[in-house]
Amino acid sequence: MRALVPLWLALALPAAAHAQADSPGSPGSVDWQRKVVKCTGLGAPNLKEAGGNVAVARIGAERAAKMDALRNCMETLRGASIRTGETVGSELASDAGLKSRVEGLVRGFRVVGAPRYFSDGGVELDVEVPIDGALSEALLPKADAAQAAPVPAADKGTGLLVDARGLKVTPALAPRILDPAGRELYGPAVLAPEARRQGGAAYARSVDGAKKELAARLGERPLVIKAARAQGADLVIDAAGAKELEGQKFLTEGRVVIVTD
Repeated sequence: MRALVPLWLALALPAAAHAQADSPGSPGSVDWQRKVVKCTGLGAPNLKEAGGNVAVARIGAERAAKMDALRNCMETLRGASIRTGETVGSELASDAGLKSRVEGLVRGFRVVGAPRYFSDGGVELDVEVPIDGALSEALLPKADAAQAAPVPAADKGTGLLVDARGLKVTPALAPRILDPAGRELYGPAVLAPEARRQGGAAYARSVDGAKKELAARLGERPLVIKAARAQGADLVIDAAGAKELEGQKFLTEGRVVIVTD
């Protein structure tokens, strides 16, 4: 069983020292389809303090496993992208108040499945932290006052499904959609306050699956637009697609799903 790292030390490490959330060797992963951070926590028993009583040692080991899970979830979340060139770790490093708020939210993780108990009193458990909700609201970039939200026009659909299969897309909390000239058509700046809790976009593995599983977000008549290329987390669409999106109200509601491989 690996040694546990104190939480204060783990949170003090610079963001660059943390592996990407989906990379091999990371203490956890981000499931972008389900929008959760998934981690495992391990707790070693202290039989000496427990007087050799395995049952008593297990209580302390379970507390230690939860602390380890918190550390691992924070480390994994630090590696997640907010938008192109910006990670959660880089934001937390520059904003102590945000770091404290995010740690408090991550501390409310949910234990999934039954804990695994070892004969020596050690404990291992799996936990999940939802990305959407309060965490998304805290981490999404604030709207730039210089960038106005689109003036709503007659909706051509009920949502946007961007087909980015075949492109190297970096999943992120706040992806943007750009026209060929680099003008931002969609991003966190256009989101209405109530839409920020569901994040900038959802991700899916297929067009049909997205229409079925994310129907509540896309509605009955989503526009389907093929992305021309990816720039990290950002997606560039052609001029015809850009024209389709002009002034669409569903953008302010965050009704966007990105299909990736």
